[in-house]
Amino acid sequence: MTRIIAIAATIFFAASPVISQNRVEAVFSSDLVINGPTVSPDGRLFTVAQPASPGTTPQVVEVRNGKPVPYPDERMNSWKPGMDGHELFVGVNSIRMGPDGALWVVDRGGPGIGKPLAPGGPKLMKIDIATNKVSRIYDLAAVARPWSFVDDVRFNALHAYLTDAGSPGLIVLDLNTGKGRRVLDGHPSTVAQTPLVAEGKILRNPKGDPINIHADQLEVSPNGKWFYYQPSCGRMSRVETRYLDDASLSDAQLALHVERFADTPSTGGTAIGADGTIYLSDTDKKRILTISPEGKIATLIDDPRLDWVDAMWIDDSGHLLMPASQLNRMAGINGGTNAIQQPVVLYRLNIGQKGVRR
Repeated sequence: MTRIIAIAATIFFAASPVISQNRVEAVFSSDLVINGPTVSPDGRLFTVAQPASPGTTPQVVEVRNGKPVPYPDERMNSWKPGMDGHELFVGVNSIRMGPDGALWVVDRGGPGIGKPLAPGGPKLMKIDIATNKVSRIYDLAAVARPWSFVDDVRFNALHAYLTDAGSPGLIVLDLNTGKGRRVLDGHPSTVAQTPLVAEGKILRNPKGDPINIHADQLEVSPNGKWFYYQPSCGRMSRVETRYLDDASLSDAQLALHVERFADTPSTGGTAIGADGTIYLSDTDKKRILTISPEGKIATLIDDPRLDWVDAMWIDDSGHLLMPASQLNRMAGINGGTNAIQQPVVLYRLNIGQKGVRR
């Protein structure tokens, strides 16, 4: 029998926001549905773009002179249904500037939630931003399931950790050998336990069924000791990376080390600061929360412009980048109706600390 150790079941919210809305600045806006920004050490800004339908827009862009340019080139962004996906972006879900200075791209392998995976679809790609060339592709087909939705990635030494939001579980990838293994498959900490809500309503697919986004957000503590993760609907757990990295442990043995960390709400994205503070977007209340290393939750800022802030990033100047992506208004999870209000805006807020490139 598995168990989750409860260490922080009480939620604490600050009585009022500690940061004024007038400190939130617009960085970039676009008619593309942008999310998942990341910034290189020399200030280059990259984002994901979520197409309304496959092949209609680039999936990864670099912002140059205020304009989104397909990255690394148009060919990589040219996939359409029926094409092989081994060397093209099929369904980019997140990007991240890694600790090695490379741009890492997580390709979920399918065009959307509940969509079949394309041949060569699920993968992790490493791009050398000095040459703008792909330097390595990690094929995740062996650890993907038919309805997988490989979601996001974090790093710890020679391992990469990925969440699977479609077939709930975690993927631990050895960056040297390229071999991956699934852990905590179907464990309560990776499975969505409550409906996903945003702007006061439960999200539904075009058939009217509630949307379940399983293991989604993830962070690694600055010292590499803790791995934090949760379904998009919330309730964050953590486990020590030494257990996660131990391939000799069975799933049942690993589950004994999972701790319940914080009772979080429905979430679009997270980021972690150098002091171990986790920043988390509340999709229902349009606010950004902080979670202390002890699991205490407080409100950082409450702002009506923050519509489904997704996959945040803390740059080297101490700014929290917050893409108000409005993903909950896309037709696929809004009952079939596209209600996105253009443009989509990337905001930033000075939080006075750098992020963690793990």
